[in-house]
Formats: sequence, structure tokens, C-alpha cells
Amino acid sequence: MNKIVIFGVGLIGGSFALALKKAGAAPKIVGVGRNLENLQTAINLGVIDEAESDMAKALANADLVLIATPVAQTPKILEAIIPHLAQNTVVTDAGSTKSDIAKYIINASKKAENPQHFLNQFVGGHPIAGAEKSGVTAAKDDLFIGKNVVLTPNENTSAVSLKLVRELWQTTGANVSEMTAEVHDQIFAAVSHLPHLLAFALVNDLANRPNAKQLFDFAASGFRDFTRIAGSSPEMWRDISLANRNALLNELEAYQSEISALQNLLKNEDSQGLQAMFEHASQARQAWQKEREK
Repeated sequence: MNKIVIFGVGLIGGSFALALKKAGAAPKIVGVGRNLENLQTAINLGVIDEAESDMAKALANADLVLIATPVAQTPKILEAIIPHLAQNTVVTDAGSTKSDIAKYIINASKKAENPQHFLNQFVGGHPIAGAEKSGVTAAKDDLFIGKNVVLTPNENTSAVSLKLVRELWQTTGANVSEMTAEVHDQIFAAVSHLPHLLAFALVNDLANRPNAKQLFDFAASGFRDFTRIAGSSPEMWRDISLANRNALLNELEAYQSEISALQNLLKNEDSQGLQAMFEHASQARQAWQKEREK
């Protein structure tokens, strides 16, 4: 492998580069992005070897392109790279939603000289790792160790492309699995996207109240734990929410039904009903934690 090109050298893209470098498996890594200051910081930190604004130069002799930007930027990036992709260049992404990316790929392929080959080259991906901090200064070489990475190849993805992306993520220490884009979005709407929306909503509610300062002054560990993810990138979560809109609306409706049930239990002073709900949730949470600790 000669070269990897990363669009969006932030937490995910930067950690991917650092993990490969730590494993001794990194070729030359070139960063491309909107923020030149961020790219210079990435060079200074040893995350990337070069920064490039010229698309043809950036992609020349590239073996892999990783798109690790907010998902809304993906269509423009795909359009920009298509004219400069070599026959053997594999393209993957790190977006938190996958059905929208699959549509972007189909639309982008229509502008490729060989649409079928472009579809063969693409492997959808989603590393399930992150932090409330964003940007290249938050990148870590061990971010993906023991974490899940989901690949969502399309029906045209070549075995060679899939193998390359799978092996690179495994090199970072990640556990790699595969599923369809649709199944991915349904799962992560429930276990990732919905919790982020709830955390944002709670903090926003309290921050808008007249006694917000008093509320925050007395907030402690429970508030901290529940709302930690509300410190995540607003731009990224705006894009994720809109990209996975339909699945998220279904999850919000289901959650609202659960809240309604809880309201009725409180109104009726149903202590047995409350305890049964809490016990069921507590047991499920403890079982999940034990499974993760194996």
C-alpha cells in the first residue's frame, strides 16, 4: 500500500491514521479538509504526513480514501474525487448513517466513467467509537481497540475492496462486522442517535428556564452521566439526525409511548407498576453491562 487519503482529519479520521501508524501499517497519509489550520495541526502532531488542497495530487496513487467528515459533506466529496480515482482506489466512509450514504453512492456513480466499477470500489463503514471532544487534537491511537466497526457493503462491492477495508480496521484493533445499511440505521437510531437527541433536549430544556443557573449549580453525577453526550459536535449530530430522520422519528414515537406509560403510573401512584418497569430496565442494563465485560 502506497497512500491513504483522509477527508476530515478529526477525531475519527485522525485516530484511524494514528492507529495505523502505531501498528506500523501506515503508508503515506494525506489529509484533505476545509480547515487549513486543522490540517497543519495534524501535521505537527504527526497524525498525517501531508496536507493537500489539489484533488488530483491528493488522490494520485492512492490505495484508499477515507471520508470521515460530517455526513452532509459526503455528496460533494464524492463528486470531487470521482474524476481522479484510479482503478484500484478503494473508497470508504465513517459516517454514522448508512442508507443515505448508499443513495449518495448510487447518485455519484452516474457521473463516473465506469459506474459499475465505482460501485465496486465503495465500502460503507461506521466505527462505533468516539468522544464528546472533536477535532484532531482529540485523536488517539487506541480509540478503536476493542470497539465495533460496522461495514455496509452494497450488492456491488467487490470482495477485494471489502477485504482491504476490513483488514485496515482490524489493524486498528477494532472488531469488524457486516450488515445492510437499512438494518444499521434502524439499530443505531435506537441505541445511539436517540440517546444523543434526548441528552441535547434535556440540557436545552434546563438551559432555557429562568432558573437555569440554579439548576446547573446543583446538577451532579446523574445529570453528568445522562448528558455527557450533549457535549458532542452540534454540526455532526444535526447531520446525523436529518440523515436518519425516518428511523429516528419511529424511535421518538416509541420513546414517547414509554414516557406516557410512565406518566400514567405516576398519576395513578402505581408503585407496583413503577417498580416492575424499573426492575425490568435495571436487569436489562445490568445484563448488557456484564456481556460487555466478558
